[in-house]
Formats: sequence, structure tokens, C-alpha cells
Amino acid sequence: MKKKIITAAISAVTLLSLAACSSSATDDKIATMKGSTITVSDFYDKVKTSDESKQSVAQMIIYKVFTEAYGDKVTEKEINKEFNASKKSLGDNFAAALKSSNMTEKSYKELIKQNLAFQKGMEAHVDLTDEDIKTAWDNFHPEVEVQLMTAASEDDAKALLKEVKKDDADFAKIAKENDKNTDTTYKEDGGTAKFDSQSSNLSAAVQQAIYKLKDGEISDVITDTTYDSSYQMVTTYYVVKMVKNTPKGNDMDKYKDELKEIATATYTQDSTFQNKVIGEELKKANVKIKDDTFADVLSTYIDAAESTSTTESSTAESTEETKASSTAETESSAAESTTESSVAESTTESSK
Repeated sequence: MKKKIITAAISAVTLLSLAACSSSATDDKIATMKGSTITVSDFYDKVKTSDESKQSVAQMIIYKVFTEAYGDKVTEKEINKEFNASKKSLGDNFAAALKSSNMTEKSYKELIKQNLAFQKGMEAHVDLTDEDIKTAWDNFHPEVEVQLMTAASEDDAKALLKEVKKDDADFAKIAKENDKNTDTTYKEDGGTAKFDSQSSNLSAAVQQAIYKLKDGEISDVITDTTYDSSYQMVTTYYVVKMVKNTPKGNDMDKYKDELKEIATATYTQDSTFQNKVIGEELKKANVKIKDDTFADVLSTYIDAAESTSTTESSTAESTEETKASSTAETESSAAESTTESSVAESTTESSK
């Protein structure tokens, strides 16, 4: 987890604190001035109508519902794994990140538990089909190990490529020491990177180009165009050496666990699926909004669940009507056949 996940909880925590204050100490003064004061109640009434506050309330309700329903399925081992990964990722900045979010290690672990409970709840609603597994297999590639460098221009990339293609060239040394290598993620490890088709550090286009390389083979310059957070186009140039490429082969059963994870993630990361599941869990928990200010904060999810329910109901009714119609036609055909047979027999007997 990154720092942004830690800080995302701050607005919800702040709002919860304000709500508690407003109900127990509405007259506590924040500031005084000539002829006027600003109280906690004044402040709460002001901020609770903001879009951020409404979003926070929705988040608090959703996490509460999912934690109550699926929290017992989250283990301490899972929580500690996420906690330690976050701590390692932030390094010396971890304590400062917690402090800036008004959180302790204990409250952060509670947040991790909520996130994991949410994920468990999503997964509980996934019902995989053979087609889902087949789709996952079509886009799957096992983990590969490569050495890579990036450059800011095509000329710099070509210069790097020329260096690594020299006899006895040391890719790791060039990756560490050549200033034309702009990569910072893998540079200290000599450019060594491991990833599979589910990794997100490299774009899908770059990964597909890399998968075509054989062990020991060095790519031509790979050009990749993406967009940054400001929607500005960014072009990056890659030079890649394949260390170990593992073809997936034809045995799908060999990777059945990975494929199930991939197929499941396809559902749980889809916003339409998420909204539907959240709506269903909110209805199951009988959530009622008591403050008119927040009357519509859950409408997106409730509407998604009801829309899906209506569609499924219509589909079921249509299927039943089709079956009924088919049965009626069959019975009618059978009746006609019986009648025709009886008429034929009657005519034959009359002729005799």
C-alpha cells in the first residue's frame, strides 16, 4: 500500500471526530471575535455538506458493512503482511505518513482490515465460469526475468543499445553507471526486473514486446507512449535483455490457481461489479440514512443492485415464458398429431 492509501482515510477519520464532537460538545468554541464566535457545531454544519464529506460518509458506511459481514474472514497474518509491505515501501517516511493522517499503527491496521474485508466481500460474490478461466488463460504469461533500461529520447536509447550489444558488455554495470539510463525502479539492481502478465509496473504493450524475446536476446528499442497524471503524453524508450523467459505452453491446469486469481480480479476490479455488490451488501445490512444531508450518498450502489436484480428477474421471466411457449407449442403439435391420427384411423375404418 502506498502513502495515498494511508492519507485517504484522514477525511473519514476527521468527519467521524467532528460528528462525535457535534453531538457532545456543540457549544465548544473554535474561535472568538468581537461580537461573534465560531463553534464546533458551526464548523460541522459547514463541512458536512461538502462533496468530500459525503464521500467520506459513504466510505465509512461501506467499510462498516463489509467489516461486519466479512471481517472474521481476515487473518492477522494477512493484516501484518500488508502492514509490513507498506512500512517497507515508505521506509523512513512511514511514521510521518501515519502522523500526517492522524493515525497510529493500530488504527492503520484497522484500516487494512477494512480494506481486506471489502476485498473478501467482493470475492464472495464472484461465480467463475469455464469461459472466465479461458479468457484469463488467453491473456496469461508466466513470470519472466529481464534486465532493462529506459531513456528519455530515441537517440539515447540507441546509444544504450549499442553499448549493451558490444562483446562482453556488462548490462548490469551499464544500467547502474550510464547516465542515459533514466530508470530509477530497477537501476540499483542492475536493471533486473521480474514480472508476469498481471504486473502493472510496465505497460501491456511493453510486456507483449518483451515476451517475444528468447533467453539472452536483446530487444531493439521499444517505444511506449502513456499519459501522466496531468494527461500529458509521455514517451519512454526501453532497452531490454531477456534473462529467463518461461513459455506458458499448452497445459492450462498447471496454472489453475493463478488463472482463478486473474479471473476473480477481473470481476472485483470492475467498477460496475463493485457497485452492484456494494448495493447488495447495503440492502442485506438494512442500511438507513437518518440525516437528510446524506440522503443520496449510497444511491449509486443501491441503484446498481436494483438494476441488476431487475435485469436478472426479466431474464428469468423471459426464460420461463420461452420454456412455457415451447412446451405449449409441443403439446399443441402433439394434440394436432393425435387428432390427425384419429381422423385417419376413423376414415380408414369407414372405408372398410
